[in-house]
Amino acid sequence: MNFELTDDQILIRDSVAKLCASYPDEYWAEKDKQHEFPWDFYEAMAEAGWIGIAIPEAYGGSGQGITEASLVLETVCESGAAMNGATPLHLSIFGMHPVVRHGSEDMKQKYLPRVANGDLHVAFGVTEPDAGTDTTSISTAARLEGDTYIVKGRKVWTTKALQSERVLLLVRTTPKDKVEKRTDGLTLLLAELQRPEVAISPIDKVGRNAVATCEVVYDDLPVHITDRVGEEGKGFRYILDGMNAERILIAAEALGIGRAALRRAVNYANERVVFGRPIGKNQGIAFPLAEAKMRLDAAELVVRKASWLIDNGLPCGEEANMAKWLAADAAFFAADRAMQTHGGFGYASEYHVERYWREARLMKIAPISQEMIQNFVSEHVLGLPRSY
Repeated sequence: MNFELTDDQILIRDSVAKLCASYPDEYWAEKDKQHEFPWDFYEAMAEAGWIGIAIPEAYGGSGQGITEASLVLETVCESGAAMNGATPLHLSIFGMHPVVRHGSEDMKQKYLPRVANGDLHVAFGVTEPDAGTDTTSISTAARLEGDTYIVKGRKVWTTKALQSERVLLLVRTTPKDKVEKRTDGLTLLLAELQRPEVAISPIDKVGRNAVATCEVVYDDLPVHITDRVGEEGKGFRYILDGMNAERILIAAEALGIGRAALRRAVNYANERVVFGRPIGKNQGIAFPLAEAKMRLDAAELVVRKASWLIDNGLPCGEEANMAKWLAADAAFFAADRAMQTHGGFGYASEYHVERYWREARLMKIAPISQEMIQNFVSEHVLGLPRSY
């Protein structure tokens, strides 16, 4: 086994870190406070070519793997940008995966180069208020009239909807009671988002406020049949194809947040003097930080294994899900211990660990909860009876 990064991978990490150094914690705290999208950071990353890292070279990207993409996002988060910095990039890097795999050649030629150069923002519209994780129970429907689908329904947690020109939208084209399998009859559309038939409302939330997450209502939105991804009725399978990649990227982002928090905590523990000695001398401070380091490093091994498997075309569902669970758990532990190390100052925005703490907590919920990953491992890895 070789645990070393290649020279190219090290160059990716170092180059991204150098770019991110121009956007310190204070920049991200202000963007979060003002609920302001980080356009200058996004454009700098696009100009450097990082947004198209996983898009095939034939469509203007770099044609790199999930390992390289995960290193980009991990490094962004570790710089202190956390999810406010990673999310604007994540959706462009991962979100178009179904189009890369299943879109028509015309669709790929039309949209992928614009995503790769940062010009086209695309959101992801799957979750609904009454469906949640039960994706097959979505009620947003599309009926085909001639060569146009007419979409009606409502989605929630559509991140970056305000900035996005298009949305990868999962809709039901055959009623659930008329299909053999509940996963049938779902279709994936690359729909226009900024239209009069679409109402977008940001959701107030705890953190990652530089990037709005929205409720989106579709009221007879027309979508031309040429903007359908793949075949009608197979959309659920298409989005599943990308979920392992997403798990791995989210896990890498969690690692980055955990390391940013740990770095802050260690520096503070070395500098803060109480009772005539640095607080880092106290085992009650030092041991939890040592544990945080070990948890993060252990999670990293599973993340790297999962990305290696997917990049080599091997099954990775077990490892991708475990990587997300372990990394999210390790990141929040590190962020929580950073808060505790700072004491009362940890609750102050000035020290930034409260922002890491808020954003690390998200990773235990989205894009899938820790409990649903435990369901997956229980059933598909251990062979226990399905619990839901």
